[in-house]
Amino acid sequence: MKKLKYLLLAKSIGLYINVLSFVAPKKAVLKAYAIFSTPRKGKIEIDAIPEVLKSAEAVAFDFNGKTIQTYIWKGNETVLFLIHGWESNSARWKKALPYLLKSGYTIVAIDAPAHGLSSGRDFNAHKYTEFIHHVAKMYNPKILIGHSIGGKACLHYQTIHQNNNVEKIVVLGAPSDFKAIFENYVSLLNLNSKVNIGLVNYYQENFNLSNKEIEGLLFSNETNLKGLIAHDMEDTVVTFAEAKKNANAWKEAEFIQTKGLGHSMNDEALFEKISSFITESK
Repeated sequence: MKKLKYLLLAKSIGLYINVLSFVAPKKAVLKAYAIFSTPRKGKIEIDAIPEVLKSAEAVAFDFNGKTIQTYIWKGNETVLFLIHGWESNSARWKKALPYLLKSGYTIVAIDAPAHGLSSGRDFNAHKYTEFIHHVAKMYNPKILIGHSIGGKACLHYQTIHQNNNVEKIVVLGAPSDFKAIFENYVSLLNLNSKVNIGLVNYYQENFNLSNKEIEGLLFSNETNLKGLIAHDMEDTVVTFAEAKKNANAWKEAEFIQTKGLGHSMNDEALFEKISSFITESK
């Protein structure tokens, strides 16, 4: 029943935006962007911080007037970044942390824009990429682990900023390109082509995304970065086809397909595999 109500609401909003696009196209695109980029959940109240995050050192950074909230589990000189996905926060790593902490590495989890305790009202992968870049300038990670759009942000960060210190990237349930994200949203709201094109153009103009970035042409076959791609065949949030595109473009990455984990990708056997991957010599 809840899913049906949500679907009907989405279609109603889409109908409104479609009608608006004929009388005020710019306003329609802005409305579409606002809905697309505003998370409905994932924020944390300062007086209700999850226990797993209380075990870390909470460090907040200022970035262009915005707050980037991070959580740090101190270890040795090797730094690992944890990058969560849409409508989530750093507490999503609760089940994976025991396996990652066995590495002895220093682990830094980052709350995305408009998520957790980070400030802001809107989110997109480009802003997330710049959050990662800002924190990376201080901690210089060797390993990036991202879930969902967080995995996409990891790949985008490394493509745009080319941190030579990064040696390995793990992406879990991650989309390959921005285009697929747009198309899922457009399909959900049943938006017309006018709004769809306007939304893509808005991203290109306001966030300096190239056509190659939109299409997800991020990693060439010549990259020497080691990678681990894991995706569930029954993922209903990010299709399995997206993982195949990532794997085809990234020849140095090992591809693991799972079944029954859904989009969360929380699984002890998978965590053991990730732990072995991040600790094995390059």
